[in-house]
Amino acid sequence: MASTLTRSNPARASCGRSRPTISIHTRSLFKESWSPSRCRNCNTSATSREVADLIFGLESAAPLTSEHWKPSISPSKSLSWIGADMTAPHRSLVLSIYAPALGDDTGRTLSVVRGLEYALPGLRLGWTISDKGEFIPVPQRDEWLAQAEAKKTLPMLCNGKEDDLVTVSGWERPAGISSGGQPQFEVHAELPLDATRIAASVAVLETMAEGAHAFWGRLMPSSVAAEMAQQVRHSTKELHAPPRGLPALNLTEDIPSPEIPHHLGWLNYWSAATSRALGFPAHDRDVNLLSRSRRTATGGWVLRLTDEPLDLDNPAHLDALLRAYERFPGIGGRFIP
Repeated sequence: MASTLTRSNPARASCGRSRPTISIHTRSLFKESWSPSRCRNCNTSATSREVADLIFGLESAAPLTSEHWKPSISPSKSLSWIGADMTAPHRSLVLSIYAPALGDDTGRTLSVVRGLEYALPGLRLGWTISDKGEFIPVPQRDEWLAQAEAKKTLPMLCNGKEDDLVTVSGWERPAGISSGGQPQFEVHAELPLDATRIAASVAVLETMAEGAHAFWGRLMPSSVAAEMAQQVRHSTKELHAPPRGLPALNLTEDIPSPEIPHHLGWLNYWSAATSRALGFPAHDRDVNLLSRSRRTATGGWVLRLTDEPLDLDNPAHLDALLRAYERFPGIGGRFIP
């Protein structure tokens, strides 16, 4: 009998943007956020839960009004992480990658999927998930991906293990809500937050980002993504005071270049172009960051802000995040040189 997951059956926004589902654990994180915003493609009223999705990739880009999104949440479970019991909001690592739009350079979606499998030996992404939440085998996966890439999408793939679920999906992000006003290829993955995945997390981010030819990407615990969503201000003309002294960040469509990251994560992939745009590395200023960074084969960098997964309740972690935002004022479109 097919295993069944609890997941939404998302509608389509009036601008035609569908909402591929990539997470069964994280949709409830923004339940209390209701600040107004709007979809610039279809002028549909939305909430700051949409902003959280736009910025942190827990879903795709259609508005999160009740008209467009009807979530169904699985019962939460606790799990052990490095000796500590953690509740459902901490249970996963979420990854987002932003790359040039898919075009004639075929094979990038397959490179992303194979990169994730390479970074996690033994992982096989050979299933998708039906609208009813059932695992469906994809026997000719590579051919299936090639057909989907021609339609500018990476349909959801997973490992078929409900208790140890790894998912990946991607789609075209419209120009109207993208930095620099350019359509982009947006990829998201979610994997359990455990010692094995933590140890492989740098390789996961690097191989997937390089496979996508990404501008930039990030990986962080889902609980941190939820709180960081509150950094986003809905208008550059409005004053906004995010929690914990974190800086206010602009909406993605107000960021002038696709090379500029929307925000920081625990792990950060910056392409060579993004690194140049941010002025990294400056060897007289970045000694500490360089000690936790590594160069990629294409000349980019993977930066780790803290040795352990980012925890904003840890004063040392919060300080590291604040110092990184101070060092790179262009992130989030805060400063245009």
